Amino acid sequence: MISSKLNKIAKEAADLYSLECPVEIRFIDLASEVGELGKELLKMNNYGKTPRQLSPALSGEIGDVLFSLACIANTLEIDLEDAMKGAIEKYHARFAQTGDISSERAQF
Repeated sequence: MISSKLNKIAKEAADLYSLECPVEIRFIDLASEVGELGKELLKMNNYGKTPRQLSPALSGEIGDVLFSLACIANTLEIDLEDAMKGAIEKYHARFAQTGDISSERAQF
């Protein structure tokens, strides 16, 4: 059962504006929104040339990503809060075993 507040907010908006679409299309939308978030992050420091200045548009871009992700979760009947808790439990277990939350150890 989906009970997350974010799932519900996204469902209400998607229903209100008839935004339902196949999950594959929604995934392409999510990828596009992540790209827009990345662009906004890069613009915040002029592509690495200046100190970071927070952009007023950043919150909106993160919201767009969350909305697209919540729509995918709703289509697949995945509760976002349960999914987040599961991910954090996985990170706790990895850290307890390896001292690192990454699934693969980064070599820097």
